[in-house]
Amino acid sequence: MSTATIRRFDVCNGDADGLCAVRQWRLHEPAAATLITGGKRDIELLGRVPPDSADEVLVCDLSMRRNRAALDALLAAGAAVRYFDHHAPGEVPIHARLDAHIDESATTCTCLIVDDLLKGASRHWALVGAYGDNLTARADAMARDAGLTPLQALQLRQLGEAINYNAYDESTHAAGVDAAQLYRLLSCWVDPLGIIEHEPIFTALHRRRIEDLKHALDLKPLQAGESAVAWLLPATEWAHRVIGTFGNERAQADPARAQAVLLQLKPSGYRVSLRAPIATPAGAAALCRRFGGDGRAGAAGIDCLAQDRLAAFLQALDTTSWTVDASRRGALT
Repeated sequence: MSTATIRRFDVCNGDADGLCAVRQWRLHEPAAATLITGGKRDIELLGRVPPDSADEVLVCDLSMRRNRAALDALLAAGAAVRYFDHHAPGEVPIHARLDAHIDESATTCTCLIVDDLLKGASRHWALVGAYGDNLTARADAMARDAGLTPLQALQLRQLGEAINYNAYDESTHAAGVDAAQLYRLLSCWVDPLGIIEHEPIFTALHRRRIEDLKHALDLKPLQAGESAVAWLLPATEWAHRVIGTFGNERAQADPARAQAVLLQLKPSGYRVSLRAPIATPAGAAALCRRFGGDGRAGAAGIDCLAQDRLAAFLQALDTTSWTVDASRRGALT
């Protein structure tokens, strides 16, 4: 099969980690591909790839557990799949056409997994993804090791945070940009330094993010315990957009406690964004799975927590032991 006839698909989460991971790989291996992406909670994206129309598929920052049926179908149809992710995958299939790079460590993300494989060839893009995924301490250290100035590191952080903020705007799209359109803008740049200053949409997203965050920072906790804090956001447009950003901000400001941000949904129920304590980043996914959610050790979520399960969730949050061993056993109390 000639290169010109290979049918490629790039499939990724529409946040900074997903989009920047694809950008890293396409700088390493330039090729035309159909991009399939979406909002922060558009997880089951692999099913949008027609199995009989794909020869090569790149997957970045999507739970294999949630996409297993689609993955099996693609492999059975003859597609070669390269898979990068940091969520708990379930059982990873052993297949000659599957090249899986999965690391569940709480201190990594998809961009850093790609960065390791490419030996830092597009390190600045990896930093954008790491900052967007709230791995601030590790990203800061990597930025210093790479010789970046504090201003350059700040630019990469603001870009990652702006992309992630945009990914949470899936409900209203009042301020956001389609993730595929955002990627087209990112792909015009070989190096992300300077994007936040020279691409107006990223400047606008950064400014709107700061404005929305001011609303959230005025809130009082719904519940505050020794090891965890819960916050309740109102059913407003700004709250839909800022839920992830606010969770990250609170996690950085209070690293010893878990942060659960609940968003009031109409007519009832809550969306939950959970951050494990940065000091002990484990247990978030295990807790959320008990209530129908999923995620990874350091950060997880619940799409819709029923009204009548709120009290049980808050009790579980308050009594969870945020330790690595408890997370691995699933023995959260």
